[in-house]
Amino acid sequence: MYEAYTALVGNVVTHPVRRSLPNGQQLVTFRMASNARRLDRGSGDWVDNGTVYVTVNCWRKLVEGVDASLSVGDPILVYGQLRSNEYRTKEGHTRQDLELRANAIGPDLGRCTATVLRRGNYRKPTEPRFSDSAPAPSSDAEAGVPTEPTTRLVAVLDSDASGRG
Repeated sequence: MYEAYTALVGNVVTHPVRRSLPNGQQLVTFRMASNARRLDRGSGDWVDNGTVYVTVNCWRKLVEGVDASLSVGDPILVYGQLRSNEYRTKEGHTRQDLELRANAIGPDLGRCTATVLRRGNYRKPTEPRFSDSAPAPSSDAEAGVPTEPTTRLVAVLDSDASGRG
């Protein structure tokens, strides 16, 4: 089995599914598609140049964030360990699948905007979050510091989030 750490840019193509395993661990699994793009020198347009589909498995701290945040169509970046799995179907056919065991997942901010809501164990920054030329905020909320624990990342898609280029 081939294993390598890699980063993929793409879109969520199946609904994330959360499962509880017999040993008590939680797992969230979904599929993503990553399109290769190239510049057509003749037309000057960006064109699709193949798609790779990958099963993304999320463990430990990623379970809560992914389960609360991702939906089909969301543009994402995923970093983790890429594995090639070979298996046999019920009919006896040999198949291969690419699996990415995610270490980190985030929104592709080139194709969407996001509001980050930190988890409950977040510590307040020690440096002020404002410039010297602007008046200081009068409260933590105005400074952008969460006042209550939160558990999810909200991504708002742009109207043209379907393509890259």
